[in-house]
Amino acid sequence: MASLEECRAAIGKVSDRIMEVDPADRRKHIAERTVSLTVTDLDAVFDMRLTEDGLQDVVERAADEPARRAQVGITVSSDDLVALSEDRLDFAKAMFGGRVKLDANFSDLMRLRKLL
Repeated sequence: MASLEECRAAIGKVSDRIMEVDPADRRKHIAERTVSLTVTDLDAVFDMRLTEDGLQDVVERAADEPARRAQVGITVSSDDLVALSEDRLDFAKAMFGGRVKLDANFSDLMRLRKLL
């Protein structure tokens, strides 16, 4: 099981990867959204904003703390989060294999698939 610190670092890596995408493509495929990342085995949630400048305003909270519903919800284990951030696990395979759960509307899914 990965630690909270390793999960924070993984979120940073994903944000860095978003910033590596061509700025024109980021403008085309990213609509600013609130994101809630639930790490199941740590009973933790990371709330953040997805922007053209990556993942911003990342805040950690306990899974049982109330919060506003995010526009995009992701549920994953700590080890899978780290593996995804390090490209050791393919996002689509993890999602279709049930290792990652994504709760988003269809248009957000279509936009996000261009970045992941």
